[in-house]
Amino acid sequence: MEMVRIFDTTLRDGEQSPGATLNLHEKLEIARQLELLGVDIIEAGFPISSQGDFESVQAIAGEITKSIVCGLARCMPRDIERAGEAVKRAAKPRIHVFCATSKIHRDHKLKKGKEDIIRISVESIKQALAYTRDVEFSPEDASRTELDFLEEITHAAIEAGATTINLPDTVGYATPSTYGLIFSHLIRKLPIIREKHIILSSHCHDDLGMAVANSLAAVENGARQVECTINGIGERAGNASLEEVVMALRTRQDYYKVGTRIDTTKIYPTSRMVSTLTGLMVQRNKAIVGENAFAHEAGIHQDGILKYRETYEIMDPATVGIPRSSLVLGKHSGRHAFKDRVTQLGYTLNDEQLEAAFARFKALADKKKEVFDEDIEALIDDQLNISHGLFTLEGLQVTSGTNAIPTATVTLKDSNGQKLQDASIGDGPVDAIYSAIQRLTGIRASLSDYRIRAVTKGKEALGEVQIELEHNGRKIRGRGLSTDILEASAMAYLAAINRLRNASSREKPAEAPAGV
Repeated sequence: MEMVRIFDTTLRDGEQSPGATLNLHEKLEIARQLELLGVDIIEAGFPISSQGDFESVQAIAGEITKSIVCGLARCMPRDIERAGEAVKRAAKPRIHVFCATSKIHRDHKLKKGKEDIIRISVESIKQALAYTRDVEFSPEDASRTELDFLEEITHAAIEAGATTINLPDTVGYATPSTYGLIFSHLIRKLPIIREKHIILSSHCHDDLGMAVANSLAAVENGARQVECTINGIGERAGNASLEEVVMALRTRQDYYKVGTRIDTTKIYPTSRMVSTLTGLMVQRNKAIVGENAFAHEAGIHQDGILKYRETYEIMDPATVGIPRSSLVLGKHSGRHAFKDRVTQLGYTLNDEQLEAAFARFKALADKKKEVFDEDIEALIDDQLNISHGLFTLEGLQVTSGTNAIPTATVTLKDSNGQKLQDASIGDGPVDAIYSAIQRLTGIRASLSDYRIRAVTKGKEALGEVQIELEHNGRKIRGRGLSTDILEASAMAYLAAINRLRNASSREKPAEAPAGV
């Protein structure tokens, strides 16, 4: 199978997004992740643009060994010199030079004729070859350049020694058919492309929302490198999205018949890293990595997914690093999805109980957009009259400090009114509390999630603790509220234990609790 090279320009074109400036440390973190992701070329920056950008490219070039590290340069001697200095320590260096070629750019930006532009481009490529044998040339605004001139300058660039020719849709003006035609036309008209094994590359912007479609059209017509960014960030409306291009080529390999070297399981973590470090949030409905990309709310879809995933999912979320699909419960959800979620939460309901709970769920869903697991637990607890549980917290005393061993003394009252008390030590005050509760209730479970947030403001703020326990493959949540966060922690843990104990009691006789 032929391979398509993935040229990632998140650190160069992507960073040009307003508000997305990255420092040296952040650029290095992203570059390391891109190398793990498996991108073939990392365009690390535009060295002439600032001292900071030069140092970033230089640092990345000195650390990255598996991916090609590329620096961008205009067709100007000082630009190329600076790029060469920045990438010279790279294990695999590349210099990417560009010169505008469209009539509108020739007349209004460069104010130069075709002959001058060809001469400048050839001289620049030859200068770049003094630093590295891997030189990429871009006729800027190629999609709006006359085809005969594009032929002429491409041929001249290859003769001068360029190994990759990038044909950018600089302003997102192209359509898939017209952009693909540029590649097939040049391959047909210029035998030197095949003779010298020249790589043709696409670089598309998303001004009309067609960056990914145009990139894929280029691949169909002979492009074997795609320039793109994580999350599609970049100048103006952004660039072609790496994750969309890669997953389109993978999912429709039957059609495109090419592959990439990307480790797709690292796509989602890379997306989150770039979003966090740039501060550019990913829209909910973004393909592949958006919050809704693998979320289903419609009852018909949820029913299909639960019966056979591929009915409504063309990709397994695990292939992009997302553990599983999400069935969002709301007013459009059906009984099948509701029953599945109730089972996941650890409840066993008969048909009559399930129907009553589903009716209450639908009434609640009409009042709020999304119904959370805590809402479902509350309505089922209330319906089954177990909201107060088997055990209640009667007393809590905690000793902790820099030179003290964290110790918790917990007093509980069971459903018969009997008081139970025990003490335990732990790695911290919360761990000590939970160890004591486990001993008193006779249930040992592992803590898989623990969250604290302030419900109200000020010194007397009400704190909320939410936890998740795992016991014999079952996950149970608990929630506690108090102005004392340790007390809230105990209440949350006890709420989860109560749910777990009630669920267990419906399946087998309860164990006798340990007490003092």
